[in-house]
Amino acid sequence: MSLLHTTLTRIAPQDDTWRAKARQRLDQLIMPHWALGRLMDLALDLAGMTRSLSPPTARKTIVTMAGDHGVAAEGVSKYPQEVTGQMVHGFAGGMAGISALARLAGARVVVVDMGVAADLAPLAKAGKIVDKKIALGTANIAAGPAMPREHAIRAMEAGIEVVGELAEATDVFGSGDMGIANTTPSTAVLAALSGLPVADLTGRGAGIDDGQLARKIAVVEKALALNRPDPHDALDVLAKVGGYEIGGIAGVVLGAAARRKPVVVDGFISTAGALLAHAICPAASQYVIAAHRSAEPGHRAMHARLGKEPLLDLGLRLGEGTGAALAMNLVDAAQRILTEVATFEEAHVSKAEA
Repeated sequence: MSLLHTTLTRIAPQDDTWRAKARQRLDQLIMPHWALGRLMDLALDLAGMTRSLSPPTARKTIVTMAGDHGVAAEGVSKYPQEVTGQMVHGFAGGMAGISALARLAGARVVVVDMGVAADLAPLAKAGKIVDKKIALGTANIAAGPAMPREHAIRAMEAGIEVVGELAEATDVFGSGDMGIANTTPSTAVLAALSGLPVADLTGRGAGIDDGQLARKIAVVEKALALNRPDPHDALDVLAKVGGYEIGGIAGVVLGAAARRKPVVVDGFISTAGALLAHAICPAASQYVIAAHRSAEPGHRAMHARLGKEPLLDLGLRLGEGTGAALAMNLVDAAQRILTEVATFEEAHVSKAEA
């Protein structure tokens, strides 16, 4: 039995009994009913995920998956492909956006080479990144499938493996990404799974101009018409139009769900991975906390498909796991509301009059 199949059999929905226990407590806190709004909703989720009224959240790990994309050759990105490998060096040196925001959240950042088109072996040997490289980037989805189906399975299983290696020392996972041109396959994944018009879902990524945006829309439409991904088969969608880091993120979601641990999902690319995890196992999305709504127009459609309302809406479009790092502070806040605020009875405070 494969690791992927075994993991899927271990995923169960949130526990309604623990959600009910949490609601009973939250209903009685010394404040107007549900006065802390969505933080209290999040506290319910944490209890349901972890089967506890004291859900652990202190130990945080953001897994930033990196991979390159053959579709970059189509001119869909503002930056050259070599930036992916250069940025991984930046992550390893603790000097990137995710590095600063993870320190603020008290989170560890683990960078995983899923398919970067560069030799990162020295970083892996030095213990600065995790080597799960499957290939030197995907093939160009405008000319054929991104990867063989076997590689799609390996990508998801790599994410599951990373979670397995980190789970003992992690209470809350976060997802992040790095990969030049990766908003293009992410848009293709969303369009394939949802059937929505590509033009309505496609954004400017790292800041492309009008001409590049029109080209990007055409490239995604061509990739879908050429490869015909099956919307009922998540692995087929990943293999036909996805990316190695996107598959790895899907694996992180599945692995976290199988271990009943929350996973704070970052932006557009990370949510594409969460969509694939949801498509292959709907219960897995019950362990997803949507960090934020990015500037990409398709992100709203992704959240709608997952049934999630993101915690933040700050116009972020960096990726890397930066939104997840910011949202982890709210996860801590929700946990403290559940565990540290007294009930009316405990505090000897009179309730509101009926």
